[in-house]
Amino acid sequence: AADALRKAVAEGGFSVTLLDGITGSGKTEVYFEAVAAALDAGRQVLILIPEIALTGAFLERFAARFGTAPAEWHSEVAPRLRDRVWRGVATGTIRAVIGARSALFLPFRELGLVVVDEEHDLAYKQEDRVFYNARDMAVVRGHLAGFPLVLSSATPSIESRVNADSGRYRRIVLSDRYAEAKLPEIASIDMRANPPERGRFLSPPLVTAVAETLEQKQQALLFLNRRGYAPLTLCRTCGHRFQCPNCSTWLVEHRFRGALLCHHCGHSEPRPDHCPNCGDTESLVAVGPGVERLAEEVAARFPEARTIVMSSDMAGGIQRLRLDLQAIAKGEVDIVIGTQLVAKGHNFPLLTLVGVVDGDLGLAFGDMRAAERTFQLLSQVTGRAGRAGGASRALLQTYAPEHPVIRAIVSGDREAFYKSEIAARRAAGLPPFGRLVGIVISGIDRGETQGYAGAFRRAEPQAESIQVLGPAEAPLAVIRGRHRFRLLVQAPRNTDIQTFLRDWLAAAPRPRGNLRVQIDIDPQSFM
Repeated sequence: AADALRKAVAEGGFSVTLLDGITGSGKTEVYFEAVAAALDAGRQVLILIPEIALTGAFLERFAARFGTAPAEWHSEVAPRLRDRVWRGVATGTIRAVIGARSALFLPFRELGLVVVDEEHDLAYKQEDRVFYNARDMAVVRGHLAGFPLVLSSATPSIESRVNADSGRYRRIVLSDRYAEAKLPEIASIDMRANPPERGRFLSPPLVTAVAETLEQKQQALLFLNRRGYAPLTLCRTCGHRFQCPNCSTWLVEHRFRGALLCHHCGHSEPRPDHCPNCGDTESLVAVGPGVERLAEEVAARFPEARTIVMSSDMAGGIQRLRLDLQAIAKGEVDIVIGTQLVAKGHNFPLLTLVGVVDGDLGLAFGDMRAAERTFQLLSQVTGRAGRAGGASRALLQTYAPEHPVIRAIVSGDREAFYKSEIAARRAAGLPPFGRLVGIVISGIDRGETQGYAGAFRRAEPQAESIQVLGPAEAPLAVIRGRHRFRLLVQAPRNTDIQTFLRDWLAAAPRPRGNLRVQIDIDPQSFM
């Protein structure tokens, strides 16, 4: 695999290689060989990563391999340092950069290689102001400038996998873990047959597995992709639910902060001690679990265990996250409780048990990528176990063990999942076999926004092969005080969708006042 990547760099010219390796197979060390080849040839290198929390461990690995750390580019970098990096990249004095998606737009003088690590990750899609997918734009930049790219993932996106199968991309497969380490044994726990105790969220088999892991002086990871303490707080007396005043979403209780938060607009208010509707002081109840509530249960069950909660909204920011990750790697933690933050590329040598608290959570979204995303997330998080060798296992709590995604994870038959998912996309004409465009029309006044959305739809150009759905109120109907209506455009793959959209925008009435039209080519979110 390393030889193939070095050859692609030596040959020069535009090419895309999909480095498809299971978790723990050594993908980073393999593409480091391509980085070394590009640097030896006098070229600059950019490595894109989806999560800035990953940069700490990555910088150490890079420095150990190359003798010095690369420059960093992400939102946590201080403005003065960002200025130095920008100038160093432009003059060519900085040869290697690791960064988030915006690093793609740095003014590289001699860029000769781009590596997109975890290429499937949703963090590469920007959905604010300028809409773009950094993975796809990296391919565009490589094509324009004529240099090779490496897309690396243990769970490639359907789009990249289809491009590899069709011959557009090269595909290199790493099918075994480094040093012959074994993948964890994965099993599902049917929550209908093994329900947790009332008011608890861990099933008896998972509790037993955690206890056994602690007895063996090893680490356990409990994964729940839900921040905060509880996703909903309501009053048992009158039924009042705490809702964001700016968005059509419930407020999430964060007990560590003593606050109710909106994860969409940032609205925060203190958690009251009585119901604001009926005044009852003993009726407020948290509904459903978040990682903080899970930590409360773990503390009650395993009081002697050293426990840590990993979530992107914890106090302390990126520095605390890096310190926490170092503590886990050093074995200073017994039980890790985390959201999807813990599923991305981390290496925890002592971790031998992964428990997925709600394996069905991602499957509930009305999204064409729901199955793919859930498969990727569960594959990534279960892959944290056993990376240093030895026996390991992963347990998935689920109410639907017969679901194809759960069955694919448990059986380890990833090829069967890709085959069925690709066949379903092809039959429905969905990406990558068709084109989708999301159009969101938003405004302060609901009636005005709905009226303009209707007028916008009536200006649609006639095209036999293109289907337009909507306008319909978005699933998240209000965000930051703006009412939202969605249209969805579906077209065959070979359609000139940009010309269709330009003609539509030219014919539609111009939005006035606070009305806004946002167009998202190949949307990742349908909310």
